[in-house]
Parts: sequence; structure tokens; C-alpha cells
Amino acid sequence: MVGSVLDDILTPDGDFHFQRLIIEGINNGDVLAANKREMANEEICLVHRTIADGNAYLRKLQDRVQTGLAQRLPLPIVRFADGEYAFYALSLDCNGLYRQAESAAAIKAALPLHIDALKRLSREGMIAPLIFPGNIEQRRRGLRALVSRFSKRPSASTFIKFLEKSGIPLTGDNYLPFYAVYAWLSSAPFASLMNGKQICLIGSEGDQEACRRWFARFDSYPEIVFAEIPAAYVATRWPTMKDQLLANIPANTDLCLVGAGIGALPVCVDVAAAFSIPVIDAGHVFNMMNDRVDKSNGPRLYTHHRL
Repeated sequence: MVGSVLDDILTPDGDFHFQRLIIEGINNGDVLAANKREMANEEICLVHRTIADGNAYLRKLQDRVQTGLAQRLPLPIVRFADGEYAFYALSLDCNGLYRQAESAAAIKAALPLHIDALKRLSREGMIAPLIFPGNIEQRRRGLRALVSRFSKRPSASTFIKFLEKSGIPLTGDNYLPFYAVYAWLSSAPFASLMNGKQICLIGSEGDQEACRRWFARFDSYPEIVFAEIPAAYVATRWPTMKDQLLANIPANTDLCLVGAGIGALPVCVDVAAAFSIPVIDAGHVFNMMNDRVDKSNGPRLYTHHRL
């Protein structure tokens, strides 16, 4: 149950604990060298007790997507980090790299849609929040002090409490570490799985030729199409965009990759339901494929593999 997640992190016998996310073939050295040293703390992720290491999470993700492809099952996979944490706390700090919300009132009006989408995501797909010791806890102070400390600052703690209040479980089945999504989408196994498939990229801009070159590095040759959504306010205006986007996605699409900021949640959930396919919030990897890493303000952890 999500109500026990904070307790689990703080007690040795809980279902969740912190562990360094070790993934074979990943090299974070260049990314860490180019950023503040504190970024290394994000390598320590929330892990469920049934998972041995980062490689196991990537295998789990691969298995889920393979099943979704083979059986035409809706499988939304969505990441959550600082922007989402601020959005669900009604804070305009959510407007970072992109314009996500016009006002706190616009966020409040959109919350019922997002809560419904989160409930559907928890049942059908996978929730991938960024949770690490630096954004959730100080172990020596205890749970009560922890909640008080973070109650006024949107972070992983406030997101978990938002899930709890909304009746949305975070479990071993529906949880993924944030960076496991990046690691898998930027890996050879993902590219190999996509060989010969039809992929639809959903975003405000897309370079299909750049994406083809990206997959060709792995000797993978999917069919790639692009469906455009606005560059701003998808999170608050999704109902006005939904029908047009669904009409622009080819019926024979096997998998969608989404770049929509905080709006990725309703986009992924609704597209997955409409086409019964995996739909993944690709974020930074979407920019990598489009040769637009500059849109992410540079490289991110767990996206550099030894080829």
C-alpha cells in the first residue's frame, strides 16, 4: 500500500529500500563530471525487495513491453520527478524547461483528470518516480520529522502523500525507478525489440530521419511516424487536444514514445487505452532520438551505454 511506502523506506523490514541502481554496461561518469557532484546521490534509487538490481528492473520492463506488444495490451509507462511533484502541489515551480501550467487555478482544475489517469496507470501500467535519499528523507530524524520537513516543499515525499490521499497504490508490480526507463529506452535490447515495428513519436517536434539514424546505430530499423501535440500546456489542456492526436496516430502503430512534459501522464494513459499498445513517456531519450539533447539542458544519468 502506498500509505506504508514512507515507513518501508525508514525500516529495514519494509517492502521498499534504497539501493544503488547498478546496470551492466552503463557509464554515468561523463554525466556526473559535467554536473554538480550531488547528482551522484540520484544513483541511489528506491528498490522493491523482490528486485535484485537495476538489470532485473530492465528485464522486467522488457518483459512487460514484449507482452504488451504480443497481446495488444494497454501499457502506459510514465516517469515523475520535480516538475510533476510541483504540479500536484499546485506550484508553478512546475514550469521549468517547458510551459506546463498557466496558473495554480489551471492546475487545480486539471487535477481530477490527472488523479483518474494515475489510478488507471497504477492498474494497467508502471509508475516511475524519481525517489532517492536526497528528495525524501533524513533517516536520523524519524518519519514524523520527515513528513513535517517536506510537507511544504514539493518533492518525492509530497508526491507519495498525494498518491496516498488519492487512493493510488505504489507496489512491487507497478513501480519502476525513474532511471530504469531511461536506461532501457537507450539500450540495445529496446532497439532490437523495435526492429521492424511501427513506432509513433508523440511530441511538439520530431525529426524522423534523426530517429532512424539513432536506431540504425543498433542495427534496428523500425517504421517511424510522428504525431504532433502543442509545445505548451498539455498537462492542463489535454481534453482539447486528445481527439486530434488520436486521429493522427496510425491504427497499426505498435508502440508510442511520448515527449509531453507533465502532460505525458494523460497522453500515455489515453493513447495506450485507445490502441491497446505500450505507450512510454520517453522524455530525455525522446530528445536524444531527435538529436535535440539541448532541449534537456544536456545529458542525463543512465543514458550512456558502452556499445
